[in-house]
Amino acid sequence: MRAMLARLLCLFAALALPLPAAAQVLLSFQSFNGSMFGGRFPHTFVVLHGTLDATGETVAENYGYSAKDVSPAILSGPVKAIIMTEKPKYVTSTNRHFTVPISDATYWAIRDEVTKWPGKPYRLDHNNCIHFVGRIAELAGVKVDYPKDLIRKPKAWLNHIAEINPQLGAKPIK
Repeated sequence: MRAMLARLLCLFAALALPLPAAAQVLLSFQSFNGSMFGGRFPHTFVVLHGTLDATGETVAENYGYSAKDVSPAILSGPVKAIIMTEKPKYVTSTNRHFTVPISDATYWAIRDEVTKWPGKPYRLDHNNCIHFVGRIAELAGVKVDYPKDLIRKPKAWLNHIAEINPQLGAKPIK
């Protein structure tokens, strides 16, 4: 009888203990409307946050692609580019369009992709922040296209991407 009672107590204790949360990294797609006074133009970027499954490492990163120097040269042809990271305060002031869970393998593929972009020339209509974020979206399994009329409109473009990916369940940002 004691052995049975001991087994029941062990079973009850095991059921009562909290289970560890599943590790997961989330990939969010953000846009910034731009500001005449802040000197920032409309922009789109990605935010990675969560925990890697294999290592338990915490992820809190963001990446955007931009011209290294903002000048009129952007209008006339290719210029040097940079990968930008934003301060948390800035990130919270932007539009979060949608978020998708990603695997560790996708996380590492994204990190690898990020390292390739600074060497590419920034071209306002052919290789800008939208194209960078679009490539990251493709790596995460999101369908992407680049309508000409949206190529300089990050918020409208991300709304379009959400629309052509109804499985995301994202509502348009106004």
